[in-house]
Amino acid sequence: MHITVINPNTTRAMTDMIGSCARGVAGPGTRISAVNPSMGPASIESHYDEALSVPGVLHEIAEGERAGSDGYVIACFGDPGLDAARELAGGPVVGIAEAAMHAATLVGRSFSVVTSLSRTVGRAHDLVRHYGFADRCVGVYACDIPVLALDDPSTGAARVIIELCRQTVERDKADSIVLGCAGMADLCSYVSQEVGVPVIDGVSAATKLVESLVTLGYSTSRRDEFARPLPKAYVGGLSAFELVD
Repeated sequence: MHITVINPNTTRAMTDMIGSCARGVAGPGTRISAVNPSMGPASIESHYDEALSVPGVLHEIAEGERAGSDGYVIACFGDPGLDAARELAGGPVVGIAEAAMHAATLVGRSFSVVTSLSRTVGRAHDLVRHYGFADRCVGVYACDIPVLALDDPSTGAARVIIELCRQTVERDKADSIVLGCAGMADLCSYVSQEVGVPVIDGVSAATKLVESLVTLGYSTSRRDEFARPLPKAYVGGLSAFELVD
């Protein structure tokens, strides 16, 4: 099985970390390709960043199709381009926010999300409602550490995230914690040990979900909405994205 894990930002060091986390949970017969676009933002921390990351994500889906990928993970908590990617990909495509929230509902009644910057809290709430978990999510909290500073020892990111997780467990009685950024993936095990409730990394959860869907022979329905987009002219800088029959 070949799964492509797409980091929608252009920071290779983060892609390598995400790939390592995905490989850590993948089965022995699964090959993980961790990739990132050559165009787009260095990190995704706003609606603007997210919107401009989508062409790069779709380019990587097209590349994965040419390489024979069986399924895909979109490794950004905003799940950018997820629906469009499902229209293009032959195999299943899973976003890490979607995967982590589903996993959280299987291990407890309630969960909280701990994300990066406060400006992303609204987007996380949007996704909670979109995926149908508004009655299961008891809070969304920001550590206010930029995505690319999460692995900088000087920020003390792990301690800040642990304290936020403890607070939501104590105050909101959260049964589990969803880490709201792919840049937190490698902190998951450590944070979980310190907090004492399941702490869910969406990269790992999405990797195992894609692996399971491929094994079961399930992929995106082509009945209507997620059928391949109709061919039409694309002009200017997006002409390379034009689809043909």
